[in-house]
Parts: sequence; C-alpha cells; structure tokens
Amino acid sequence: MLEPQGTLFFLLLMAAFGALVLWLALTKQIVFRVLAACLAFIPAMVFGIAAVNKYYDYYQTWGALFSDVSGQAQSTVPQLSAAGLGTGSKKGALTGPTNTALEAQLGLLSRTTITGPRSHISRQVYVYLPPQYFRKAYAHYRFPAIELLHGSPGEPATWIDVMNVIPIYLHLLAAGKAAPAVLVMPDTDGGQQYSLQCLNDPHGLQDMTYVGQEVPNWVAANLRVQRPGLTWGIAGYSEGGFCAANIALQYATRYGYAGVLSGYFAPIVSQVPTGGKPGGRPHDVHVFAHDSNLLLLNSPDKYILHVPVGIQVPQFFLAAGSADAADVAAADNFAQLLQFRVAEIQQPMIVQGAGHQARVWRAALTPMLSWMTIQLAQQVEHFTQIDKERAAAAAKAARSHAPKVPVKVPAKVKVKAPHTPPAHPTALFSAFSRLKLSTRLLPDRRPGVATGSRRADRLIAHRSLRR
Repeated sequence: MLEPQGTLFFLLLMAAFGALVLWLALTKQIVFRVLAACLAFIPAMVFGIAAVNKYYDYYQTWGALFSDVSGQAQSTVPQLSAAGLGTGSKKGALTGPTNTALEAQLGLLSRTTITGPRSHISRQVYVYLPPQYFRKAYAHYRFPAIELLHGSPGEPATWIDVMNVIPIYLHLLAAGKAAPAVLVMPDTDGGQQYSLQCLNDPHGLQDMTYVGQEVPNWVAANLRVQRPGLTWGIAGYSEGGFCAANIALQYATRYGYAGVLSGYFAPIVSQVPTGGKPGGRPHDVHVFAHDSNLLLLNSPDKYILHVPVGIQVPQFFLAAGSADAADVAAADNFAQLLQFRVAEIQQPMIVQGAGHQARVWRAALTPMLSWMTIQLAQQVEHFTQIDKERAAAAAKAARSHAPKVPVKVPAKVKVKAPHTPPAHPTALFSAFSRLKLSTRLLPDRRPGVATGSRRADRLIAHRSLRR
C-alpha cells in the first residue's frame, strides 16, 4: 500500500533513487548530471524520513501527516471559549456548527486558549467531551477528567492525529469497558521546537504551574467537571510521561491516578526559549543544574521516597516497549519504588516487539483508559454519596435546632353592655316628686298618731304641698 509506512511506498522510493543514480552514471552532459544528482537527493531524503516514521510508528496515513504538518486539524476543530460557560454548560460557547444528535453519539472535540493568571502562559488546549456529556441522564453529573500530555516534538493534536485517542476511547465506551470522562490535552511546550519537560524554570517559564494547576482550574470552573483531586487523572507518553509522573507526585492532592507510557523519571536537557519568553530561539539547558534541592524534587525516581508522610501518592499505570531496554528498566525500577508508598500496584505493561514508539503508546491506551476511567468514576460515586450523607445530616441538624414557635391563644372578646342614655333631669325631678308625694299620702304608721281622721289626712297633705 502507498501509506507512509507501506512496503510499496518504500519500494517506489528505492526505484526512483536507483533510476536517478543510473541516469547520473550514464549521462555525459554536466547539466544533466547535476540535475540527476539533485533529484536523487529528494527520494533519499524522503526515504530517511519515512524510515524514522516507520520506526516510531508515528503517521499511519497521509491524512494524519498532512493535517499535523499543515495545521488543518486545528483550523477545523471548533473553538471553545469561556463566554457563556459560567453555568457549566457548553452550549453557546462554540464557534462553528454543532449537531446535538451527533454529539450525544460521538461526543465533541473542541479547543480553547487558556491563559494562566500566575504563569502568564497562553496556549491552545484541546478538550474532548464524551457522548454522555450531552445526554439528559447526565445533565447534572460532574465528570471526572484526564489530562493527556504529548511528547517532544509534539502538540495537542498529536493525540488526535497520531494516537487516535478518540476512536480508541469510543470503542471502550461502547463495549462498556470504560466510564465517561473529559479528556484535556494541553500544549506543554509552546512550540515543537521546544522541550520544556513541564518544569518550573527558576529563571524562565513556569510550565508546571500552567499544566498542573491553571489548566485544570479553568476546566473545572468552566465545564461540568470535578474539581482537581482524586477524580482527576494525568497521563503522557515519552516526555509527556515524565511530565505526568513529576506533576502527579508534586501535586499529589490534585491527581488520583497517573499513566506513564515509555516515560523517564529524571529530567534531562531541556530546549527552552532564549530569555524565557515564548517565541525565542531554543537553546539547551539543564534547568536545575545549580540547585540540587529542585533537582531532587523534580526527579520522580528520587522524590517518591521523600513525598511527605500523610499525602496519598497517586496510583500509577506504567507501560514500555520490550525492544527499548532503558524504558523497561525505568518502568520496573519505578514500580519497585512505588511499593514503599502504594500497597497495591500494577506491574508495568510490556508491549512485545516494539520500542520507544507510537505503537506502544497506542497499545497501552486501551488498558490505561479502561483502568483509569473506571477508577475515576468510582471516586465520583464515592464523593457524591458522601455529599448526600452530609446534606442529609445538615438538614436533620437544622430541623432539630429550629426555634420553637409559641402557639398563640386567641384572647377573650369582652362584650360591652348596650349603652343606655341617662334620663333628662326634668323627668327625674318629676318622677321623684311624684314618688315623694305618694309616700306622704301613705298612712302614718307611727304609734300615737290617729290614722282614721280624714281631717288629719288633709292637713298632712296640705303641709306637704306647701313645702
């Protein structure tokens, strides 16, 4: 086949080179000999590049090669902005058409620019939202997340074009061998000409702060994603594998799980921009050459024995290709060191017949994503249950301490007697006079007074009237 790694493609390059060399040997004219020599250089150069690509098992199709080199993949990925994401919803924050039905079936890949408030680094970050993110059953679910770190040279799009992470993950989801999680793919170098190794340079870029703190904080604040902690994972290949191991140990409270695919466990020479400013000419430097304490802190194979007691060390997934003895030895050594802090560890996955190449990383992605996403989902379920129990306990406590409201007894209503207006003074006087007169007319019952004489009666009445 004529794919970049196809045998037929290599045979055509060899035939073209041979024909041009034969022309160079047979032609007599200087002009044609110079032309043949120049043209022969092209298939020879392409053959060398193709051989390197085949060894690392990098580009498998011409489409992947073209989109990576031309940047076409980046231009077609919809832009995800922070505007309209305050409520944790993605809708309204994308530039470009979206299809709700397709998103609920395949998920959505988007990109955004994240600027670190402390590091002042501003780079592109790819975000993959799984199909469940768009389904009603998960409308109130906050997803776990995995941060995927590329190697050097590389960029976030490499996870899409070369590693094929999305189809691998969708296959696992469809088979029920993985749980839904958001995949976050930041730019760890700021350009393929650099190799920063996610380190905080004392005199330059604070790359670890950006990758390990500021990117997760932005994602958790703007998407329906859990806050950094045991519900976050981090993984990478080659240089990204070193980044994942180093960040996971130094920020152990922000990550519960880590994946190291053909990674190393001590910093090597970095290619950093001159002056510590993005866009500067790259130059080689040992970032911690003059600081042994920082070198120890940023060497996972040394720092694993110095992680403060009381801090839970993340669980690790390790993988390496059998053909690369250095990668296998590094993975085995780190697994033994992990046993001093992690009771149950997974033995390194050794991919047979491959070395330090993409074939190993793609092969390791399937078991790593299956293991990590299921562990993350269990952590989400665990903390969700804890939150429910705390809420129930708080509600119960609020009810038991609620102040008692006194019962009001209705007051007795006093019914007033009807008001009787007083009698007029003249009427009172007349009544009194009549009463007095009537009493005078009554017979006097005092002893010694004659009561039968009419004359005495008239005399008493007359005297009463004169008074």
